[in-house]
Amino acid sequence: MPGETVSPDKPVSADEGSTFSTLINLWPYIWPDDRPDLKKRVMWAVVALVIAKIVTVFSPYFFAWSTDALTGETNNLPAFLIAPVMLVLAYNATRVLAVGFNQLRDALFARVGQHAVRQLSNITFRHLHRLSLRFHLARRTGGLSRVIERGVKGIEAIVRFTILNGIPTVLEFAIMAVVIWWQFGLDYLLIVAGMIVAYVWFTIKASNWRIAIRRQMNDSDTEANSKAIDSLLNFETVKYFGNEDMEAARFDVSMEKYETAATKTWTSLAWLNFGQTVILSIGMGACMVLSAWAVMDGTQTIGDFVLINALLMQISIPLNFIGFIYREIRQGLADIESMFDLLGVPAEIKDKPDAPNLKAVEGRIVFDDVHFHYDANRPILKGIDFEVPAGKSVAIVGPSGAGKSTISRLLFRFYDVTGGAVLIDGQDVRDVAQKSVRDAIGMVPQDTVLFNDTIAYNIRYGRPDATDEEVREAARMAQIHDFIERLPDGYQAEVGERGLKLSGGEKQRVAIARTILKSPPILILDEATSALDTHTEREIQAALDQVSKNRTTLVIAHRLSTVVNVDQIIVLAAGEIAERGTHTELLAKDGLYTSMWARQREADEAEARLRAAKEADELGVIQRGPRAGEPV
Repeated sequence: MPGETVSPDKPVSADEGSTFSTLINLWPYIWPDDRPDLKKRVMWAVVALVIAKIVTVFSPYFFAWSTDALTGETNNLPAFLIAPVMLVLAYNATRVLAVGFNQLRDALFARVGQHAVRQLSNITFRHLHRLSLRFHLARRTGGLSRVIERGVKGIEAIVRFTILNGIPTVLEFAIMAVVIWWQFGLDYLLIVAGMIVAYVWFTIKASNWRIAIRRQMNDSDTEANSKAIDSLLNFETVKYFGNEDMEAARFDVSMEKYETAATKTWTSLAWLNFGQTVILSIGMGACMVLSAWAVMDGTQTIGDFVLINALLMQISIPLNFIGFIYREIRQGLADIESMFDLLGVPAEIKDKPDAPNLKAVEGRIVFDDVHFHYDANRPILKGIDFEVPAGKSVAIVGPSGAGKSTISRLLFRFYDVTGGAVLIDGQDVRDVAQKSVRDAIGMVPQDTVLFNDTIAYNIRYGRPDATDEEVREAARMAQIHDFIERLPDGYQAEVGERGLKLSGGEKQRVAIARTILKSPPILILDEATSALDTHTEREIQAALDQVSKNRTTLVIAHRLSTVVNVDQIIVLAAGEIAERGTHTELLAKDGLYTSMWARQREADEAEARLRAAKEADELGVIQRGPRAGEPV
């Protein structure tokens, strides 16, 4: 399929001399095997461009003949074109005809070019979703989006300017060379050839110099966009600390670099254009001088003088296009090199060839002597062994940095274990398709991030083909239906960027409803209530208890009060299992779990005393009335 030509395993280089290689990789998208209608468009576009170039090259003859007709030199003209007015009309008609065929070529090729852009954009987007969590944690969203944006434009430029302008220009040069040699002789052809060679050589050298400047400009643009997006996504944090000026200063530093590089880009373009004009003027001047001498000697007519001038002017147009085409292609290559670099990043987590789907999912989870590290010098998990029987619940607790969240990431196969195995129903997750593993697992995370869309869209994300009634039923089970109904727009209410229009508890309920709708056999609760107040936590916990009934549930908990009723609690410390058992059994051991429970009880009691004191103070204000200067 065309979509498999540019693959992560075979990245396309954007270095100098890679234009041909790039075109080879792009050709299947321009000539797609599964789209005969696009192939026909390409063929008709080629026919149109050939006709357009033939008409373009020969249109100056009508200009020369009309000149000879006006001066009375009509001996060599066709009889039906002797009238000067007819010649002038014919000259303009051929110009219109040439433009018409050029526009027809562009119109026919438009869908072909846009199809190639669409296919390659889709490949890049899919590849980004195949890359590992490790890659995305190290990337900036703003910079990534700008790389893709420029890459798409670069692909379009390469396809359009190579196929629609490069090939026609070479064809026009070939026809023009034959015409000049046949009409004026070898001297004129050598001068024109020398002018073209000098022009192309200078353009290539100058454009290569400008590419380095273009890369600097792209890097500065990516950096500025990354900082802007990062700052806007953290709008509230910026406001909390009053750091608007600092953010603006950081953004301006990047924009200053962009300004410098962009100024160099335009300055270098001015020098390029000036040099091209000098070369064209020298070549045209030499040919015009030869023709002027020939007219004075009587070996050429005024029409010949006009013809060579018109032909040279005609050559200057594709020559300007040669410079423009080369610049655009080189700049397009510079723009897409980052995009192709992305395509060249191998997916860290890959399915085995012909990997089967996870079968007979009951939900039994086994971590068998699991070792894992993000960095070889810093092991995270050191021989973890535990089982979650089908339909049972197990909680993972422990201090921060013990490796609790890493366990959920390994189960989802965001990373592969470095030792041991993670099994679901006896099947190693590395031996089955990733999608089938993730289809079997539902997640309610600590930090719920929603799409900037409606509440209905975010709930339905758990199962996109769900009906409206199924979405509403999931919301009822998550205890958020009544809240949604009270909103002016109901289920069509927008949640804002990352769901920031909703409170923490409301976002968690949407996440629960989304997971209920997915209805997976395995449920992971990753500190799902740790960021909520006590009252909201109790409400959310009630909804979670209902969701986890008859499901294999793995709870990663910070607040121990949320896991007292699970079937087994595993206490992690420094990547190892320190204790395991039920809540009662662990308290009886008087070990790490007991000390954690005591500290949390003390914190809860202190919070309760503070809340009671605040409520008593507020009640006293109501009974006696506010004192002077005391807020009501």
